[in-house]
Amino acid sequence: MRLFVQRVKEASVTIGGTLHSRIGGGLLVLVGVGNDDDGEDLEYLAGKLVRLRIFDDENGVMNLDVMQTGGEVLVVSQFTLMASTRKGNRPSYIKAAPEAVSRPLYERFAARVGELTGRPVATGEFGADMQVALINDGPVTIWIDSKNKE
Repeated sequence: MRLFVQRVKEASVTIGGTLHSRIGGGLLVLVGVGNDDDGEDLEYLAGKLVRLRIFDDENGVMNLDVMQTGGEVLVVSQFTLMASTRKGNRPSYIKAAPEAVSRPLYERFAARVGELTGRPVATGEFGADMQVALINDGPVTIWIDSKNKE
């Protein structure tokens, strides 16, 4: 699984011209699920996400996590995070898991983040054509891959 995490002042998802979800300050998280991902990947990333210290403390140092700041989380599925651009100029999505695998993992990931934070998690709609809007804060953008734990 891969996460593309952005610290935001606000973020929203609109589907078909209708606002689907919106958060204030916190994290916008794009989630890609690969063919070989499972519950272990989900647990690793959910725990890493909620403990990620990328919010400023009283001294302006990124030392606080989303739970400590009372921030909100918006989780959006995005299979294109699994793209491979190794060969040619057209991305290959062969590493992206099929819906039968990716939808349940995405939904469980969002639920797990909610359990860990003790707060509701806003989501996109799996497989929908979504317009995601955000005001990036910093900007602070982090890439996390459960298979490449750097």
